[in-house]
Amino acid sequence: MNRNNYLHTAWNTPFIEQRADPYITHEGNAWYFTASIPSYDAIVLRRADSLTGLPGAEEKVLWRSHASGPMSLHIWAPEIHRWGDKWMIYFAAGEKEDIWRIRPYALMCTGDDPMRDEWVECGMLTRHRDDPFSFTEFSLDMTIFSHGGKTYCVWAEKVSVGRKISNLYIAEMTGPTTLGTPQMLLSSPTYAWERHEFWVNEGPAFLREGNRVYLTYSASDTSPAYCMGLLWADADADLMDISCWHKLNHPVLQTDAAKGLYGPGHNSFFRGENGLVYTAYHARQYDEIIGDPLYDPNRHCYIMRVDFENGLPVFRYENQQFQP
Repeated sequence: MNRNNYLHTAWNTPFIEQRADPYITHEGNAWYFTASIPSYDAIVLRRADSLTGLPGAEEKVLWRSHASGPMSLHIWAPEIHRWGDKWMIYFAAGEKEDIWRIRPYALMCTGDDPMRDEWVECGMLTRHRDDPFSFTEFSLDMTIFSHGGKTYCVWAEKVSVGRKISNLYIAEMTGPTTLGTPQMLLSSPTYAWERHEFWVNEGPAFLREGNRVYLTYSASDTSPAYCMGLLWADADADLMDISCWHKLNHPVLQTDAAKGLYGPGHNSFFRGENGLVYTAYHARQYDEIIGDPLYDPNRHCYIMRVDFENGLPVFRYENQQFQP
């Protein structure tokens, strides 16, 4: 399906156009949205009084990339989180002089209004003193979450020897930019659907529902083969004990040509105003990509309601017609 003549369906009308790696959160009556922008050179944020107000909300540039050196290229996958009383944004960035030297960085808001107050750079995330590995290679898509009185981060990083495989790692945090434990390997691309062109696990997203915790992630290259997988553990488990985690052997969301959605992935979870679980994710409306898929601008944000069956989340394109 070519980009100039794609199939219009009931499912592929974007929630927000040309915003990949979407992240949605809310606090009180304020809803926030951030994402990667096609130029990969800035971090943007929009705020609205309702979820449905986000598409029309004014978008503000909070921070722009440097002219050279660290944080000068490939500004990817920002997420906005609360750490105590502070707003934080975690994102990945590279260098113009070494474009694939991607590492995780953070910004902190100096006040309580993330749209108006100044944001300052916190630099790169700091690994634990007993951890010689984290952030030494291509590292991106960091997310953080609190559970059971602890705060964790999960991110994607390529192994430094042999074939460059993008794995998911988990660590506890002791501060907004500091890992409190060495990393633990959480997931590696072991199935064929995780290995199209590149062997990839990336874009983790956390969800707590009932007596389980879930992590979705994205797999394969950014072509129509891009898809979402699922990990889960019991809510009372030690999340740093990797034996407590389980991995589904098939994707939970993938390309559906009949619905006109290609390469879905890199999602975030949130609860709607009705208390139900929703996910924001990106996808394309066509499969014929000119040039490198990474630089195709038309990865749009979509939203669907998430169902639960037999203790696992279920993603159905039919739930795209959501009632927030």
